[in-house]
Amino acid sequence: MTQLFLVSIGPGDPELISPKAINAIDACSDIVAYGLYLELLGKARQCKTKPGKTHHELPLGQEIERARLALDLAASGKITALISSGDIGIYAMASAVFELLDYQLPGHVRDPKWLDVDIEIIPGISAMQANSSSVGALLGHDFCTISLSDLLTPWETIENRVHSAGSGDFVVTFYNPASKKRNWQLNTVRDILLQYRPGTTPTVLGRNLTRAEHSVRIITLDQLDASQVDMFTCVSVGNRESRHIINPNSDWVYTPRGYSLRH
Repeated sequence: MTQLFLVSIGPGDPELISPKAINAIDACSDIVAYGLYLELLGKARQCKTKPGKTHHELPLGQEIERARLALDLAASGKITALISSGDIGIYAMASAVFELLDYQLPGHVRDPKWLDVDIEIIPGISAMQANSSSVGALLGHDFCTISLSDLLTPWETIENRVHSAGSGDFVVTFYNPASKKRNWQLNTVRDILLQYRPGTTPTVLGRNLTRAEHSVRIITLDQLDASQVDMFTCVSVGNRESRHIINPNSDWVYTPRGYSLRH
């Protein structure tokens, strides 16, 4: 049995990488990742006991190719780590690996050698957790995440999910909120949420979370605009109960654990 580690390295701060993730990286001979993830990994990718690891960098848009390469390397007998920022099981590479392993997909042929690969998934801290903790406890009650990228998901499905999140009064974190080619979706979902919660709802924009150049802004939902964000920004919108505490030295945003009786 050969080994493939699916390793999460968190939002960017090396101190947030778990010891288990470090141990997996230390044990492997080959690392497969998008180049930025290797930069975020920093010193953790250097191994004292097994120096000279081979790095395989594939660009954005080649997620399936990265997953296939990692499986091929592991099947060939090399202890391999497939790296992803945040949590590798949340909008990330773990699902690509299992998609390749899924024999039920129509027209899909998997390599039988992959079946001998022992896969271990190592979880990590996601962007939505980092965004919440940067301002307090925005995820204090029920929450959900929605990706606004319609490259793989029909926009109608995304829109329906936003309506459901709004009517269910979930705290919502939007991944992939805007890019140069895709800048109208965020304003559209803002307007949908405004049908269900007030314009004063606290909204948190966290960019490059936990990294040296990170920035966090607290605004209201009615102030949210796509021009304020990019693909490095995590957008979290509170529910009807979320509160913004304004103090002289610091601001906090939290969502109560239960619904108040004041209504």
